[in-house]
Amino acid sequence: MDGVIKMENDKQKVTRHSRKVGRMGNSLGVSLPKSLAAKLGVSQGDEIEFIENERGEIVMQKVRHHKLPDHVRPEVLEAFFDVFQEDQGILEDLRDR
Repeated sequence: MDGVIKMENDKQKVTRHSRKVGRMGNSLGVSLPKSLAAKLGVSQGDEIEFIENERGEIVMQKVRHHKLPDHVRPEVLEAFFDVFQEDQGILEDLRDR
């Protein structure tokens, strides 16, 4: 089905797009309607990510690649985040004192 349904209720306007799931190699794939691709700002070859929110809904957005400053090496930044995650409990305890 390639339809677009626009619905309105008391609080919000909802546009619903419908697509069939197809096979892409060993994976499953869904095409994006042109209007959605334009809203997401994506074109062929771009990367999108899927995020599950607290209500169990899947949110799709374009992956934004941020360029690191020249003086920051990616492996150093990754090590920083690893240490930060490992010590997150300690940092929370310090914050709550």
